[in-house]
Amino acid sequence: MRRFRVIAGLAAGAAIVAAGVIFVTSPGGTTPSAQSRPPETATVTKGQLDSQITDDGTLGYRKRPDGSPYAAVNQARGIYTQLPQEGDKVDCGGTFYRVDNRPVLLLCGDTPAYRDLSIGAEGKDVRQLNQNLKVKGDRFTAKTAQALRKLQKKRGMPVTGKLPLGDAIFMPVSIRVIGVAGRLGTAARAGAEVVQASLAERQVSVDLNAAQQSLVEEGNRVQITLPDNKTTLGKVIRVGAVARRGEGAGAGTTDTTIPVLIDLDRPQDVQKLDNAPVRVEITVGGVKDALIVPVTSVIGRAAGGFAVERVRADGRREIVPVELGLFDNVSGRVQVTGALAEGDRVVVPSI
Repeated sequence: MRRFRVIAGLAAGAAIVAAGVIFVTSPGGTTPSAQSRPPETATVTKGQLDSQITDDGTLGYRKRPDGSPYAAVNQARGIYTQLPQEGDKVDCGGTFYRVDNRPVLLLCGDTPAYRDLSIGAEGKDVRQLNQNLKVKGDRFTAKTAQALRKLQKKRGMPVTGKLPLGDAIFMPVSIRVIGVAGRLGTAARAGAEVVQASLAERQVSVDLNAAQQSLVEEGNRVQITLPDNKTTLGKVIRVGAVARRGEGAGAGTTDTTIPVLIDLDRPQDVQKLDNAPVRVEITVGGVKDALIVPVTSVIGRAAGGFAVERVRADGRREIVPVELGLFDNVSGRVQVTGALAEGDRVVVPSI
């Protein structure tokens, strides 16, 4: 079940609803609670208050920003003689698959291979090749050729010091195979997809209600609750801009969502979990030195606005108008401003 736990604001004159009971002050300025027994109270505190969005997410491996898998496109010609299997991890610099028994390397980089590379070439594709070979610069130099020959010898390739188109596929980082389009013994065609993959990095994806898009920003801190109820931390790295419509819980209804991606601070905390349901609490705002009361202590005023009922030292109770600020719905607290002070006692109605 989806959970949305940020209250962006309550309209002036509305009532607070708690457990099905609506609290509204009477015209005389007192609440309809019994005066003969001591009320339950809470202390007004002062300090840091954070607001969170709580939602369900899925822990898996990093895919493209739109949630689709990465595609490895073959440029070699011949017959597929070795292919990876689903679930295999291939590191950059390793053998990805074989065509005519010749290794095709996986190298790290965002720019797809599109030409032969040899001494004298320069550009972004050369820079990423050099990064794999631990050589500086964006030119294919003698140092590039020397480092490439070492890698070719290590992988059982022809030792030429050149990188023909088809000898390597570039992907952003090491990958995890999630689908194989190529088939052993069939022709490897240039431009054909051979493998679908996710990146080997762990990530949480959330389908966030589109109405909350403006509340979430890249860099927001996140607490992630795993299936065994242990928690780990992360941060938002992407908030989608294109809404998607999916079937909602109600008959004939739909939810419009945007994808939110979360990186983990400690990927080792999730071990081998894959496609696992998790709960996320995204911190979307914070206030220092806020006056804080329980949400259940806030009452709606008949004349409009909000108030709390303060209990004086002599036991008398009085209505104090307040304005509401940031809500922390995880702990059930809210920021207020008004004629209150830290240490004041406010009534918390019994439900």
